This record gives sequence, structure tokens and C-alpha cells, in this order.
Amino acid sequence: MTKLELKNHQVWHNLTEILKNLDANALVQEHLKLCDYKVCGYWDEEDEYYEEIILPHTIVASLVSSSIGVTGTKRFLKFQFSLLDSSHVVDSQLGNIDSFGTLVLVYDENLEFVDENWVLDVNFPTVQAKRT
Repeated sequence: MTKLELKNHQVWHNLTEILKNLDANALVQEHLKLCDYKVCGYWDEEDEYYEEIILPHTIVASLVSSSIGVTGTKRFLKFQFSLLDSSHVVDSQLGNIDSFGTLVLVYDENLEFVDENWVLDVNFPTVQAKRT
């Protein structure tokens, strides 16, 4: 049986270099501008429907994880972000910023947008949630 090891393979080095040079936060900011800081048709974790969620314009995104995926012949990049509101300081001495949700962005191998997934705290002070 052949033992296959990828840990030292060039693909990992190349991928690490690409991800290191990619401004992931810029992807979030671009996405937020394109959707006008709004999420339409949102179902929360308690199956409550919101027609529109208006997000604060002071969002700072912190990259939590990034991954590559392969399905058949298609390859994609997936980025998970923690969403923070820089205007909502929890502890002024420490400068901690409260997270109000997560955003997952999926891009194809050409870095073209494929999909998004939001998990939001609709009761967060600077998030405006509108029900029908």
C-alpha cells in the first residue's frame, strides 16, 4: 500500500500564499456594498421570518476560517467571518467589540461570487430587523 502525504506538497504552499495575499475583509466590504448592507428574506434560528435585516455600516469582519472544496469538477473557496460592529464597544477599557453574527462567502476558482450564508443576532442594538 502506498502512503500518500500531502502536508509537504507544493499545493499547500501555493494555497497558503494565495490566502495570505488575499484581502478577505475587502471581499466582505465589497459584498456588503453590493447588497446595500441589507439581507432580504431571513429566517432566524427560531424559524421567525424577517423581510429585511439592515446591517450597520460600521461592520468589521474578522476571518474565522477559510477552506477549499472540490465537488466533481468544480472547485471553490469558502470564507467564514465573524461580524463585528466597531461602533458598539462592550468594554471601553479593553476596546472589545461585540460580534453580532457570522457570514460565509463562497467563491469559485475565478473568485466569482457563488453563495452566502448569514447567521445574525436580530436583537443586536445596531441591527434593524423588519418583520412582515
